[in-house]
Amino acid sequence: MAFNYCPQCAQPLQAKVDEGVSRQACPDEACGYVHWDNPTPVVAAVVEHEGHIILARNRAWPMPFYALITGFLEKTDPSPEEAVAREVQEELNLQATGVNFIGHYVFPRLNQIIIAYHVPAQGEIMLNEELVDYKRIEPGKARYWPSSTGFALRDWLIRQGHAPQAMDLPKL
Repeated sequence: MAFNYCPQCAQPLQAKVDEGVSRQACPDEACGYVHWDNPTPVVAAVVEHEGHIILARNRAWPMPFYALITGFLEKTDPSPEEAVAREVQEELNLQATGVNFIGHYVFPRLNQIIIAYHVPAQGEIMLNEELVDYKRIEPGKARYWPSSTGFALRDWLIRQGHAPQAMDLPKL
């Protein structure tokens, strides 16, 4: 999030180099506000359902983009593991039967840190209002997109003994 004015004293923010990093800061020394612009934590799930990987398409995305189930780590979530299980339940109506850490990945475009998990799940898929479609993909046929959550899918597939290939991303 970009700030133009100090949220504490309303002075116009100015660029300030702090420990070699340019940050927006309040010029009033008495105020001392610095906008650190830390990344937002997001959880992501490689959902495994009935032997397939589930990829979903968000209502806001253009065709043909499908991706992992993701959601913000909320301050009320007891842990990232419980947050990712909650997101799978909310978005797909599936119950997590396990939550296994894959890794963490940066998503610089949205200033996010992705905390990714493999989530085996059971139940009947019913999409919530955020999603408009989903795909079932056999793990051996899955390809990954060369960006944040795609790297999580790639890493999980490799651990399962597959040799996934990167897909070409369409130009928008």
